Amino acid sequence: MSAAAKAPAISPTGEINWTAAMKEAAFATLVTFGLCFPIVALKTVQNMANELVLESRWDLVLTLCATVFIGRLAITALKARNIARPAPKAATGPGRFDALRPYVAPLCLGFIAVYPMLALGMVGPGGSIKWIDNFGIQILIYIMLGWGLNIVVGLAGLLDLGYVAFYAVGAYSYALLATKVIPELFPSLGFWAFWVCLPVAGILAAFWGILLGFPVLRLRGDYLAIVTLAFGEIIRLVLINWIPFSNGYAGISSIPRPSFFGIPFNASDTGFAAVFGLEFSPIYRTIFLYYVILALALLTAFVTVRLRRLPVGRAWEALREDEIACRSLGINTTNTKLTAFALGAMFGGFAGCFFAARQGFISPESFTFIESAQVLAIVVLGGTGSLIGVVIASIALVGGFEILRELDFLKQIFGQGFDPAEYRMLIFGLAMVLIMLWKPRGLISTREPTAFLKESKSVSGSLVKEGHG
Repeated sequence: MSAAAKAPAISPTGEINWTAAMKEAAFATLVTFGLCFPIVALKTVQNMANELVLESRWDLVLTLCATVFIGRLAITALKARNIARPAPKAATGPGRFDALRPYVAPLCLGFIAVYPMLALGMVGPGGSIKWIDNFGIQILIYIMLGWGLNIVVGLAGLLDLGYVAFYAVGAYSYALLATKVIPELFPSLGFWAFWVCLPVAGILAAFWGILLGFPVLRLRGDYLAIVTLAFGEIIRLVLINWIPFSNGYAGISSIPRPSFFGIPFNASDTGFAAVFGLEFSPIYRTIFLYYVILALALLTAFVTVRLRRLPVGRAWEALREDEIACRSLGINTTNTKLTAFALGAMFGGFAGCFFAARQGFISPESFTFIESAQVLAIVVLGGTGSLIGVVIASIALVGGFEILRELDFLKQIFGQGFDPAEYRMLIFGLAMVLIMLWKPRGLISTREPTAFLKESKSVSGSLVKEGHG
């Protein structure tokens, strides 16, 4: 083999060997074609005679292959540019955006607070329900789940692949209490069911978090991930097969919706609209649910920030960095792990309780492994230990998937049978690959230290063990 054939696509000085770059792009295109051939190129459809026939979509395969070819060349050019670019000089003064940093958080919180009103004013009561529910409430649920899992993964360094189990515990706790226990034993509670069951769901989820924590006290890394994954699947299989308890695949329906502190959102004379002299509309309940999940998410963030500055939070970070050193300092690692699992599970239980109240129906299909994978991906892509990173990743992933449902114009390009939402997992995997190549420690790889001498300075994730900064 010649020296030119062995030469890399990018030299150490940043020059591009276009022959090698074209070969790499062609190989990536060939791999894409091999993957697309059985999945994308051929599709089974049902004709008028109720027969399955094969339908070819070679135009879509050609588009994907061309995109990969061009994208591979673009990645090579971007890497070469980064190598050739001179190293930046050390900053001697305040950064360009340092003066604006104190105003970013208040502006973002202000926008989030008035978002339902903005949607209501822009598209009216009918159209705003979709934007408030699908984009506002849905994203906030995953932000809360991401912040809860961030305690376990980002702060304590315990890889948890079964976080959806606590989400399910919270949802089924509220569903069973609100549909069976309260109507039989405490019928007077009625419209207060959600507010009574919310703390109970969190406590039960925390209890199951402690139960999970005990068997995995001596496990770390891949072994811990396998056990937590098994725990999540055990919970789901129990919900499927214990039919007298959970109603199996049929799920639980007619779950009471949250009330405005005892005032229901219905069309009766005692409903929210009648009490406040308004015209009945379902938008009131949607807006109320938005602010409920916003309050729960902010509570999660507040508790996380406060605990991180307390001794238990510093014990979590010490455990994450080096468990042996943590033990040598006299820190009780058993209690440290159990508190991380319990608190993370509690916030997952709160989110599950809200999910059941919002949907009015739950089933085991809502708590599959893919949910745990998505929440974990939000934490990792955003930057482990970073609250802002979780928010950005949730908006990008969850909001991006919801936007796919609105891209109807693509049907004019790829045909009426094309559904962009079917490719959400393909885009999800591609996003993970790209972010790991571009920012392997997540979007936000710096954090303010909890303990500092004289002055607080951000620490880059590249300066500490395993990329945690």
